[in-house]
Amino acid sequence: MSVKIEELNNIELDALREVGNIGAGNAATALSQVLNKRIDMSVPRAKVLELSKVPEILGGAEKLVVGVYLKIYGDIQGSIMFLLPTESAEELIETLLGESEPEGLAGEISQSAIMEVGNILSSSYLNALSEFANLTVVPSTPALAYDMAGALFSTILIELSEVSDYALLIETEFTSDGREIDGSFFMLPDVDSLHILLKSIGVS
Repeated sequence: MSVKIEELNNIELDALREVGNIGAGNAATALSQVLNKRIDMSVPRAKVLELSKVPEILGGAEKLVVGVYLKIYGDIQGSIMFLLPTESAEELIETLLGESEPEGLAGEISQSAIMEVGNILSSSYLNALSEFANLTVVPSTPALAYDMAGALFSTILIELSEVSDYALLIETEFTSDGREIDGSFFMLPDVDSLHILLKSIGVS
């Protein structure tokens, strides 16, 4: 039996929201350790969204965003993307480095730092998911993209559309010392994996 992302009911979405809560909590702890600061997070929001409408959520197709993309392998397969609006990415870099880099987000140091943070957060998120659902989940090496939201998603739309025209969006806002670091996790399990995940957490 397969479960389509666009056909998830409220009970299934609530269960996936709880998975997101556990994953984001783990990621917030990891971010706190990286920044050596207390990190607060909002309650995750889980919803199903058409891929074509994702740029709208990020402020429009022409809005510059930073994305860290990883493939998921193991008992469930698919992909995960951690996205940051440029303002949040710059706040994160300034917090990490103690100052702004002259070259901004185009600088090698900034991109390296963002990719490492995205890798740590995504891996922490997936580790929590793995433990909670008792599944083996292995992330790939991360890839970084810095582009307009529309362009960024158009480059991966072909690959994602082979799985579904919809994304499961789990959105969490992180705050450090009053600074908002607004990060969005896009989880895109394939059709069979979504059924495996829901069955593993007792909702099927």
